[in-house]
Amino acid sequence: MLIEKILGITSAVAEGNAAAGTTAGAAATAAAEQAGEVNPVAALLGTFLPMILIFVVFYFFLIRPQRKKDKQVKEMLNNLKAGDRVCTIGGIYGTIVGIRDDTVTLSVGRDNLSMVVARWGIRSVEEVTIENDAEALN
Repeated sequence: MLIEKILGITSAVAEGNAAAGTTAGAAATAAAEQAGEVNPVAALLGTFLPMILIFVVFYFFLIRPQRKKDKQVKEMLNNLKAGDRVCTIGGIYGTIVGIRDDTVTLSVGRDNLSMVVARWGIRSVEEVTIENDAEALN
């Protein structure tokens, strides 16, 4: 209906029938006038409904999972403790020796070299801790 109204097909057909003087032409003209009265709320809803649906899809497939992942990472960083075996974003494996506000001191390699990294630079905490397998970690 909306496409026909935009293109003017309905009104052209109605005018052609009215000019011919048929009763069907009068009925078509009345139908065209009635079809022209569109509820503004329905038109507005029809316009914004696709955008609302796209936002809902983005929320459930992109925004919500990312927030959940960010929450898990924040919880992991807050639960760091000395003795945890960690992997940094750069791929360095080490054992936490000390923790300050925004920095973590790691013991790295066979010589137990100290390395200070930012807390946000920790990617993951490994399952093995230094108390469990001291021989296997070095």
